[in-house]
Amino acid sequence: MRIALLSSFYPLRGGIAQFNASMLQELGKEHTVKAFNFKRQYPKFLFPGKTQYVTPDDEAVPVESLSLLDTANPFTYGKTARAIRAWKPDLLVMKYWMSWFAPSLGYVARHCGCKVVPVLDNVIPHEPHFFDKPLTKYFLGGCNGFVTMSDSVTADLLSLREDARYVLLPHPLYSHFGEKLPREEAERRLGLLPGKKNLLFFGLIRSYKGLDILLEAFKGLGEDYQLIIAGEPYGSFDKYQTIIDGIPGKDRIKVFPVYIRDSEVKTYFSAADVTVLPYRSATQSGISSISYHFEVPMIVTDVGGLKSTIGDRGTGIVASKAEPEAIRQEIQRYFSDPSVPAGCIEAIRKEKERLSWTRFCSELTAFAQTL
Repeated sequence: MRIALLSSFYPLRGGIAQFNASMLQELGKEHTVKAFNFKRQYPKFLFPGKTQYVTPDDEAVPVESLSLLDTANPFTYGKTARAIRAWKPDLLVMKYWMSWFAPSLGYVARHCGCKVVPVLDNVIPHEPHFFDKPLTKYFLGGCNGFVTMSDSVTADLLSLREDARYVLLPHPLYSHFGEKLPREEAERRLGLLPGKKNLLFFGLIRSYKGLDILLEAFKGLGEDYQLIIAGEPYGSFDKYQTIIDGIPGKDRIKVFPVYIRDSEVKTYFSAADVTVLPYRSATQSGISSISYHFEVPMIVTDVGGLKSTIGDRGTGIVASKAEPEAIRQEIQRYFSDPSVPAGCIEAIRKEKERLSWTRFCSELTAFAQTL
């Protein structure tokens, strides 16, 4: 099968680009593939991070792609569709995660000359706007079938397109971050106090991810706890710093407010006892895939697909609410009973066998052939 992929690829950076690179590599083992990239993914005013692109320090692996689509320039929509059509693919796979992409990707979907199957990270964004639903309906209307990665995304899809044909495929595991380090070495690299119970908040810092909730929960934990915050803030970090400054144990909070290079990811997860995802809203999480890779259990909130993909699988435990007291109680429960982390690690090892890129891509292409 000839498969075109249109989404974020190198030199764009971040979890979406990493996902696409892994998918491209795996699909290329059995099919003829070609990557079509964004010429510009977002205008600067829509991107509150420092940069959308890899830097020399990122150590990203280059991916060959054709950069054509500028989401803010409608003249590139037709150019991109014509280039894909000229390559004569049997299938176009895209990633969709926010309504900003609906006009450009929706146009290409209608004019690419082949079947279209997007992988839906979100249907309704974590930080919704009044225009999300009509724009997303336009995008969905140009596609033949859909891949969802959680029950909540499936429900959102069917709420906007009742007749949608879809397949639910759990988020596969990232495996390009290397092997786990000895804990003592990881703690030394990060300047952590040894002998503590290490909590990890990892990834881009955005309001819906609830870092402030975790910080408020941390206030009530004893001196044997340590919190690691690692990730680039989207916007100002000031409100979080204000909370940190008011915590008596702020010397036990280590903040690394930068984009974490792939080669450094293992250091943070090797130092962690548990990853905490105190999200206010969620679908699935790429952070959980990294936690699986390093066999680090998770404490998550009961939002979106986190309960079904983590709590129900036994790879972590679920706080009933995205509130400090609920998060604090589950953190304390996790560490009070040795059987809890042991059971989570055993469940993670089983999940690692199930969540392979080979399985994800083979089921994606098998589904596409039924359309």
